Amino acid sequence: MVAFELAVQDSHGLTVAARLAADGVDRIELCSALALGGLTPSLGLILTAAATAGLPPAHVLVRPRPGGFVYSPGEAAVITADIGYAVSAGAAGVVVGGVRDGKVDTDLMARVVHAAGERPVTFHRAFDTLEGTAEAVETLIDLGVARILASATDLATLATAVDAAAGRIEIMAGGGVRPHLVEKIVRTGVDAIHASAKHAVPDPGGLDGERTRETTDEPEATRIIAALRAATA
Repeated sequence: MVAFELAVQDSHGLTVAARLAADGVDRIELCSALALGGLTPSLGLILTAAATAGLPPAHVLVRPRPGGFVYSPGEAAVITADIGYAVSAGAAGVVVGGVRDGKVDTDLMARVVHAAGERPVTFHRAFDTLEGTAEAVETLIDLGVARILASATDLATLATAVDAAAGRIEIMAGGGVRPHLVEKIVRTGVDAIHASAKHAVPDPGGLDGERTRETTDEPEATRIIAALRAATA
């Protein structure tokens, strides 16, 4: 079976994920600011997720700022502190990525795995910036990372990651997932598909003339689930 993870950034997304749990949302990535690539959500949102009835397991993105994934010692300290808060608030797992000189930041990721304790760690799409797909997979396996999130649109790299993983670590495809692409993604042998399934909704009263904001699009999430079912039938 290929799992489906829905990226959620607000309370509306939590409601949608809970409603679709029985239909095929296996877990959520809880975050904020998907327009910036996703940032660490507030403690309030994490606690709300933990209290939402019927919600699939929530894996919390821990990313302290937008931009690249090379972190200073101060930023690394923020990441590990946020992991502690997320775990104590009920996170089922955490989603983190760090890079150093084009390779996995092994020092940071070792601290992340330790801070997460028994909760699984997903290495997010910082993976797409690394040199040497197979080498990176081996490094993350050795560190005890449970899952890798890689670009859904780079099918060759996905297939290489799946081959290198050989069932020892989960490979999840995300970024640019649309219903019509699901079958091709599944053919690479990935363990899971990750999508935000978001759209813009009216939001009057914003600064600088902003009149819309992004949130979870339930019909789009439903279409992705249907495509995944068809591709794995």
